[in-house]
Amino acid sequence: MKQRSVLVVLFDGVQSLDVTGPVEVFAGASRFPGVTYELRTASLDGAPVRSTSGLTLVPDTALADAPPPHTLLVPGGQGTREPEPALIDWLRGHAPHADRLVSVCTGALLLAETGLLDGHRVTTHWAFCDHLARTYPAVEVDPDPIFVRDGTLATSAGVTAGIDLALALVEEDHGREVALTVARHLVVFLRRPGNQAQFSAQLTAQTARREPLRDIQHWITEHPAGDLSVEALAARAGLSPRHFARAFQAETGMTPGRYVDRVRLEEARRLLEDTTDGVARIAHSSGYGTPEAMRRAFVKALGTAPAEYRRRFRPSHAAP
Repeated sequence: MKQRSVLVVLFDGVQSLDVTGPVEVFAGASRFPGVTYELRTASLDGAPVRSTSGLTLVPDTALADAPPPHTLLVPGGQGTREPEPALIDWLRGHAPHADRLVSVCTGALLLAETGLLDGHRVTTHWAFCDHLARTYPAVEVDPDPIFVRDGTLATSAGVTAGIDLALALVEEDHGREVALTVARHLVVFLRRPGNQAQFSAQLTAQTARREPLRDIQHWITEHPAGDLSVEALAARAGLSPRHFARAFQAETGMTPGRYVDRVRLEEARRLLEDTTDGVARIAHSSGYGTPEAMRRAFVKALGTAPAEYRRRFRPSHAAP
């Protein structure tokens, strides 16, 4: 198989996991016969850099001396907030020549500064999606997925999402079995698609301040197959439907319907991943009622049908 070179850019204030996570994935894949990733790290002048956690990372070379890579990986970290102009200049001049350009976490901010993300769909750490979109309006920022592929460009969300993206790249290069084995060795799951949301419904939504509304949030999570209409939830909270809907959105930042949709989707995904229950039973248990209703929800939210979702994320335990 063709050897692929991977160059990881280092700078002061880099997030160490953005570097070591993907590197461990590529290094693990290289233990397979016929699979070779030539890994290099480089800083502007070849000098050691200090990560955000205080770890010192020693690069292999200076960026000016690094040969053109197949895959150029740009990690994130606090050092992306006020980057050295020379680093931006190097990226602007060399990144377009890489066969595959990858950013992890806020590494997308460095690439956006070069103009190379203009017109592309990208993601980054959830806390910086708004900043990226406001500062670089020519970039199409999607805040939800854990990673996004747009042609030869690949961007991931925060920190450990870089591992998910690297596993996806290994699968693309060398097949699913190699990526699965690497994932097992790293004790992670090869089952998070790029379009999986960065947060669950409970984390995306704020926790309501008032106890009746907090109780409703818990009730929804614990009873996804129940009657979760606005009228039923309002009655449980002791409020009129109109007052309940307005209060729920004001305190959680999400309409009751959207919150219910997310909880049901998460429950269905969990059951597909962790059980051998049939699709019809899962549709009932998660509140969709019918397999067709669940299929429509999956296609709309994740871009894939439940059966395909299960095949990808439970390859050795899929139910018929």
